[in-house]
This record gives sequence, structure tokens and C-alpha cells, in this order.
Amino acid sequence: MLALTSQAATAAEPARPAADAERIAVDFRTELQPIDGFGFSMAFQRADLLHGARGLSPAKQREVLDLLLSRDKGAGLSILRLGIGSSTDRTYDHMPTILPADPGGPDATPKYVWDGWDGGQVWLAKEAKAYGVKRFFADAWSAPAFMKTNGSENDGGELRPEWRQAYANYLVQYAKFYRQEGIGITDLGFTNEPDWTATYASMRFTPQQAVDFLEVLGPTVRASGLKTQPVCCDAAGWDRQVAYTQAIEEDPAADKAVRTVTGHRYGGPTDVPQPTDKRVWMSEWSPDGSTWNENWDDGSGYDGLAVAADIQNTLTVGNANAYVYWTGASLGATRGLIRLADPGDDYRVSKRYWALAAFSRFIRPGAVRVPVTNADSALRITAFRNTDGRRVIEVLNTATTETSAAFTLRGGHDRHPDAYVTDENRSIAPADIVSTHGTALTATLAPRALTTIVLD
Repeated sequence: MLALTSQAATAAEPARPAADAERIAVDFRTELQPIDGFGFSMAFQRADLLHGARGLSPAKQREVLDLLLSRDKGAGLSILRLGIGSSTDRTYDHMPTILPADPGGPDATPKYVWDGWDGGQVWLAKEAKAYGVKRFFADAWSAPAFMKTNGSENDGGELRPEWRQAYANYLVQYAKFYRQEGIGITDLGFTNEPDWTATYASMRFTPQQAVDFLEVLGPTVRASGLKTQPVCCDAAGWDRQVAYTQAIEEDPAADKAVRTVTGHRYGGPTDVPQPTDKRVWMSEWSPDGSTWNENWDDGSGYDGLAVAADIQNTLTVGNANAYVYWTGASLGATRGLIRLADPGDDYRVSKRYWALAAFSRFIRPGAVRVPVTNADSALRITAFRNTDGRRVIEVLNTATTETSAAFTLRGGHDRHPDAYVTDENRSIAPADIVSTHGTALTATLAPRALTTIVLD
């Protein structure tokens, strides 16, 4: 995790003026990586919780949906990650499977079942579509138990080679069930953290085993008529994903099958780009631990400022095209964005949510990241150009003092920019802190704060 410890100011200091030599240059004429979006998951029946399984009323449900999905009232998140079946029967820690029993072998005709609910995920996907979401990423934590070497969906185990085609058919059928519900699965994953064994639903793949399965899954998806494409491989560590990415790049069939490389970053920050020209998603992360925390900047590593820093780092150092937070809303001592009452008709919102929302509300799918030249190590800056022409500058001031920053804008100027501040006391709050003169822009940046500047 990117370490950003909170520091107490020893004395009041005036804002530091930026000399001409220290001007920050933002080049909106040049394109770096495109941005596919920002997202979240509500797998393992969390969607059912949001739908009121523990007492959340329809009115409160709508408020939380607005927070997650509305561009006007909330974060406007644009990627929904769905969990493909796991029949583990721990309450609110499982997902219904569409193939509950061994049909009699890998070549036998499977007896799929579909309840049209899928742990609440069908309802949530339909709601997300109504808000404008177009990317639906379905990912399997495990194959059905009878397809695996350990005979269980939990505790790792591997996919038996003779079941590869049946498992590929199973994944395609899941996407077909969603298609009949009016939801197009755009991105299809067959493994979650193949480099780690969990006590809950999990399944191991080596890089070579992943490639071997992609040689089966790719043609199966192409023959299905679905408008989806496989992704791979959601390794638990961003650095460990590199081996899977390299294996895909070196195998022509796997390379043809995969549109997007996906990796998590629990094993450490996104400190290198993935070795590929494909789209790359940071497809799951939340700070580890089991305590609820709503703070912006307390040095804990799971506060809002830490999440904002991680997003900056993932997009710049990791060159990621998307950032998908682990869970949007959950119960109790969660590191999710929102905590639902357990039970009850209430919820709480963390500053982690506001950190993500400050990016996702303004940086829309199809945007491109643009270069920033910045000599001030206390300022972490990213900039983007949206398809509608709006330009966005995100500035994370890690200093404990207010700072005056001067920008040179290459590729257009704006006479009336908008600015929003997120810190301990503000959450994307409009602020009159920016002035412009031609292509020069000056901003007064609050200490230990994220400032979002929007240029039309």
C-alpha cells in the first residue's frame, strides 16, 4: 500500500507561492492510456443486503444506489463486477451456483438451473444499467466442486484437465442467463486470485494452466454468439500478475482470447506496468482489515487519503485503464465504501467512498490520461481529457500546509473552471480556489486534501 502518514503541522505557515520555474505543465494535446472506468463489486450476496435482506428500506436502497451509481448525486461508478456461483452455504458468504450437481462426467449433458436473482446481483445489474452502466464484469472464484482436484469449491484445488470444456461451457451459460435478463456480460473471468488459496471459494491456476484453459475458453466464447470476451487473471498480487500476463502474451491462442488483463494489488502497490499492450484493469482492492473507519487522514492506511493516493499510483505507475474497488457496501466491520446497518434501515459512508467518487464522477469511460510535468514532490497530480471535451486535473496535496500551485495548460484554456475539495471536513465540496489567465491556472490547495479541477 502506498504509505502516506499523517503529520502534524508545528507552526502555521502561509501558502507557498509557485515560481515560474516550478509551474506544473499539463498537456491535454497528448494521450496516455484510455480510461475504461471505475467500479465496484457486491458479490457474495451483498447485493441482496442492499436490496433489504437486513432491513434496508426501498427509500434507503435508492439513496445507496444513488451514491454508488448516480453521476449527479454520487460517484457515478461505471463498472459492476459480478461473482459467478459458489455454493458455499455460509450466510451472506456465498453465491448461488447454476450447476449444483455433477451431471455424470465432463461429457454428460449438464442440468443448469437459474433463479433470475443470483444473490441479488441480477437486480443490481438491472439497476446499474438503468443508471447508464455498460461494463458488466463477471468473474468466477471457483469451478463447481466436482470439476476440481480437491472436490471442494473452497481451499484452492485445481481444475481437472478433463473438465476444461465443461467449465468453459458453464461460464458461457452464466453469461447467457444474464443475456436473457437483459444484461450483457462484457467481460468474463474464469479465475479469482489463482495465486492464493483461501478458506472460502478459491481455485489455483499456474500461468501455464491459465493459458491452457484460455485455449479452450477463447473458442467457446467466440462460438457462443455472446458479445463478451475473456479477461485474465485477477492475481492477488499486481507483481504476481506479471507472470500470468507474460504467459498470455507468449501463447497465440491465449493472446487472441484475452481482451483485458486484470490484477489485484493486495500483495503491494502497483509498482510496475503490466507487460502488455492490452487494456489493464486493477480489478480488486480494498485495504486489509476488519474495522470500520470513516476518516479521511488518520495515518491508518485505510483512510480516504490512502485510497486517493492508491488510485493516483495505480493510474500513473501501473498505467491501469480501470480501477475496481472490492466492495461497494457491506455489513459491520467492513473496509467497503459504505456500511449497511445490521440489521436496520440505515447506512454510513466512509471517506474512502468520497476519494473514489472524486475520480469516478468526473473522469468518465473513454477519457484519456494526459501527461503532467510536476517538480513538487508533495503534489501528486493526474490529468484527463473526457470524450465530451471536459478536462480534469486531480491534485493530492500530501503536505501539511496550504500550497499555491501554478499550472500551464497546453491544449486549451478555460475562463470559468470549477474546483471541488475532499478532505476531513469536505466531500467533493465546491470551492472558489482557482483562477485562470489564458493558459495559466493558479490553484490554492488545502493541506492533506484532494482537489478536483474541472475545465470545460
